[in-house]
Amino acid sequence: MTRIFSNSSGRKHSAASVIAIAAAVLLGLAAGISCAPDRTVSRYREAADGLRRAGLADEKAHDMLRRITDGGPRLTGSAGAAAAVDMTRKMMEELGFDNVHLEPVTVECWERGEPEEARIFDSGQPAAELPLSVSALGGSIGTPPGGITAPVVEVRSFDELDGLGTAVAGKIVFFNRPMDRTLVEPFAAYGGAADQRVNGAARAGRLGAVAVLVRSLTFRIDDHPHTGLMEYAPDVPKIPAAAVSTSGAEKLSELLKSGRPISVRLKMSCRDMGPVPSANVVGDIRGTERPDEIILVGGHLDSWDLAVGAHDDGAGCAASLEALRLIKALGLRPKRTIRAVMFMDEEFGGTGGRFYVQDAARRGERHLVAMESDRGGFLPVGLAGGGSDPAFQRRLKAWSALVRPLGVMAVGPGGGGVDIGPLVKQGAVPVSVVPNAQPYFDVHHSALDVLASVHPRELEMQAIILATLAYVLAQEGL
Repeated sequence: MTRIFSNSSGRKHSAASVIAIAAAVLLGLAAGISCAPDRTVSRYREAADGLRRAGLADEKAHDMLRRITDGGPRLTGSAGAAAAVDMTRKMMEELGFDNVHLEPVTVECWERGEPEEARIFDSGQPAAELPLSVSALGGSIGTPPGGITAPVVEVRSFDELDGLGTAVAGKIVFFNRPMDRTLVEPFAAYGGAADQRVNGAARAGRLGAVAVLVRSLTFRIDDHPHTGLMEYAPDVPKIPAAAVSTSGAEKLSELLKSGRPISVRLKMSCRDMGPVPSANVVGDIRGTERPDEIILVGGHLDSWDLAVGAHDDGAGCAASLEALRLIKALGLRPKRTIRAVMFMDEEFGGTGGRFYVQDAARRGERHLVAMESDRGGFLPVGLAGGGSDPAFQRRLKAWSALVRPLGVMAVGPGGGGVDIGPLVKQGAVPVSVVPNAQPYFDVHHSALDVLASVHPRELEMQAIILATLAYVLAQEGL
């Protein structure tokens, strides 16, 4: 993104920066990272080569990811999230990080309850009763105990919904706008469709609908629904909201084209449990000369509950831990503190990042650079950084020569993320490793986001790049 963020449109990453990087890669613009020789590169070549050799020899990042995911899903406020906090603190202590501690975060707790049930009823064929794969959207209310059965009306935009007006009263609104497959950048396609997931229930509820079904946000046609956060409006009645698998969406849409009355019975037992305590997990390599100046790397420890969140964002947490491990393993002594933070609650409101900047431990600290890894554990292809600061971007392009052997083919503006957004507002410079995003939404927020979907070598390459950049930045500052 011009910065990477998540807001009511559901976008995690700005299309602008990622598209620029993707275009450079696709066009093979190796010149995009070429620049005049920089003495910094030669000064750190030995360290960069050592980090690369050590990382690729052992591939420890995937072992760390396995430990993070062994405890199961880590939905904000859940027992799994609490166990992951304890586990990552233990890992940091085992790795010998400095100042390992927890920082309190208050998070919202939402429970899915019993598995959702949904069936299609075709009144033109009395014997027809077809199962529909659905998943409650995060934050949704449940249905009454017996479920909701109502006619279905299909729309593909909020304009189309508003055009129907009160004709949707008493019905289930089915939002069936797919991600735009013609866009090269998947995050742009995601951003173009996510509003129906985030705001669909509020928009339909205002017109009297009794529930919404939302097409899952993925290019793939399969029977795995993709969940994600939704939001209610304070002045609109709350109605149940569920994602429907893309295969189910195709089936339901085809039946509606027949013109026969089609109804769906939806049953969900999800509920809001209110605020509960949780924590961010923090560990350092303390700087030898300027310990109060911080270079931060991190990811978010929470995940959705349909799988173990291996890509989103166990991978980012594991890569950050491995980055610090590699620096320590080589005996490198950074001048400034390099800090790993496992943020809590990126998926359900971003409270971890906000609590981090407000914590009393921040007094006297200055965060120079913040690097959040939250784009999956796929093969790295580029770097984004500096927001819109061309001077920093020129330096980043020069330093990218150190990690070019790992597949970094382009450097562009941007960087950032939900959790580090508050730090960036306070002046920290954002930097991100940009992986190949094409397979990301195959697994995103679904039951397919499992450990086996993360390639150990690709994840390790991300960790090595984070380690290299963190060390150079800790030595050079801004």
